[in-house]
Formats: sequence, C-alpha cells, structure tokens
Amino acid sequence: MDFTFQVLNNTRNIFKRIIEKNSLKDLNKIPKGFNNNIIWNIGHVLVSEQLLAYKLSGLDTILSDEMINNYRKDSKPKGEVTQAEVDEIKALLTSTIEKTKEDYYDDVFETYNAYTVSTTGNTLTNIDEALQFVAIHEGLHYGYVLALLKAVKN
Repeated sequence: MDFTFQVLNNTRNIFKRIIEKNSLKDLNKIPKGFNNNIIWNIGHVLVSEQLLAYKLSGLDTILSDEMINNYRKDSKPKGEVTQAEVDEIKALLTSTIEKTKEDYYDDVFETYNAYTVSTTGNTLTNIDEALQFVAIHEGLHYGYVLALLKAVKN
C-alpha cells in the first residue's frame, strides 16, 4: 500500500497548491454548465476517503457531521464557503491522509462492510480495495478541478 499512499499524498499536495494559487472567489465559482465548484470537489475527496475507509470499517471519522453532509456524494454547494472553511479543508488534506496511513499500518481497519461503488460498479470488500478506489476517485475529481479551473479563468 506504500504506492497507494504515495499517490494519495501527491494528489492531496496538488489540491493544496490549487487552493493556494486561486482566490476565494474562484474556488467558490460555479461556471455555466457545472453543478459544483473547485472547493466542493476538494472537500468531497476528503469526505469520500473518510466514509470509504472509516465509516465502512465501522470506525468514526475525524470530520464533523456538517462537513460530511456538505461534501458527501450527491450533495452540492449550499453557498459560498468562507476563507476559514477553505483553510480547514486545506489543513485536512494532509492530516486526514496521514492519520489513515498511520491507522492502516497500525491495523486499525479490522472489519469492512462491503460497498458497491455507483460510478464503476465495483464492490469494495476490504480496506485495501477501498484505498485503491480512493486513489482513483481523487484522480477523477482532480480532472473535474482542472476542467473547473479552465472554465473559471475564461
């Protein structure tokens, strides 16, 4: 799993740089033809990783219920996020994946409730499969963010 965690760390660092290089206005903008924004996509990857790894393992996440509800699957931005919320998301990009990695190697994920992913139809049956899917999912949302960046700048 070292490689999977390396990919996740790299993707999270890319998301951090995107936050740093863009204004709050651009992070919040929903361009025509889109139903979400850059910061929603970044918050969504945080929530998805926590739900797929921790909740499906019967463990508590380190995210608030409010954050989970704001960024979970099938949610949409409910308005503009504040700079404080952006700063929290940015900090969580590193802390959540570091905690997941630590917990993974400490064998915290003992059980797993199988879950079929709607986007691909794959059924996740253990933490290894979940984390591999998380890496794919984050790459997918990186693609969305790149498309949003292009639309925001036009």
